[in-house]
Amino acid sequence: PSLRPASVFPTQAIKMVLLRLQKRLAASVLKCGKRKIWLDPNESNEISNANSRQSVKKLVKNGWIIRKPQVVHSRSRALRHAEARRKGRHTGYGKRKGTRNARMPTKILWMRRQRVLRRLLRKYREAGKVDRHLYHELYLKSKGNV
Repeated sequence: PSLRPASVFPTQAIKMVLLRLQKRLAASVLKCGKRKIWLDPNESNEISNANSRQSVKKLVKNGWIIRKPQVVHSRSRALRHAEARRKGRHTGYGKRKGTRNARMPTKILWMRRQRVLRRLLRKYREAGKVDRHLYHELYLKSKGNV
């Protein structure tokens, strides 16, 4: 490796400045996380002079410190998948984790069936299609699942 003479290097070297404090203060002032803070790289020397919340607020006003927008987390794919599920897609044996009873309990199905039948019987009794003796007989039969 050959060493070049000092005259080859530019006299005005770009010096990196540590802006950790300024980023932390800006995050606190703007009420967001440090990852959401953008510090203008062209004004890093000016920003480095800011060592108080007041001075950071001034830099925010100047537009040298900006709060970055929230990252988009789109739900379009999830909504499209849910729409397909409503049509009955993606529900084969390979997609199921629980047992049939865990997914739709037989007890709930039974309760629904009973309520439907009992509602129907009540309607028939009130309409006079069924007298109270036959109603009671049919009520017990529906309960016994005959």
